[in-house]
Amino acid sequence: MGTAVDKNLALLRTAYRMMESGDLDACAGMLTDDFIANVPGAPEPLRGRETWRLGTQSMLEAFPDLQITVEEMFGVHDKVAVRVHFRGTNRGTFQGLAATGRAISFRSIEMYRFEGDRIAEEWVAPDLISLMQQITPAAAADH
Repeated sequence: MGTAVDKNLALLRTAYRMMESGDLDACAGMLTDDFIANVPGAPEPLRGRETWRLGTQSMLEAFPDLQITVEEMFGVHDKVAVRVHFRGTNRGTFQGLAATGRAISFRSIEMYRFEGDRIAEEWVAPDLISLMQQITPAAAADH
């Protein structure tokens, strides 16, 4: 049967696979009703499944071929930490910038808290500076 930590690791791997495939309904179903997202730049935590869905959907619209590689993952008690690598092609608007058609690659350090068999909270620290440098018009002109 496996420990709670093992179950949390497996659940998170499944969530990343579902996100990569674009199955946001299945992903949202893996979150608690009162899910909390702690994201850079937000003065307060974001709350709710729908808020998570909107953020993730905008990412997938900008990078529809998004590939997610878990480079490292470990857990203790009710938390899981992940070092993850995202790759894709900028085919849609992201953060107000028009699609460039450029390949992107960036990493994120993420931590998740679980309640039972659902994800209750996340702390994400994506390397948005690297991502934005790859899709800004100046970056496109440099290459």
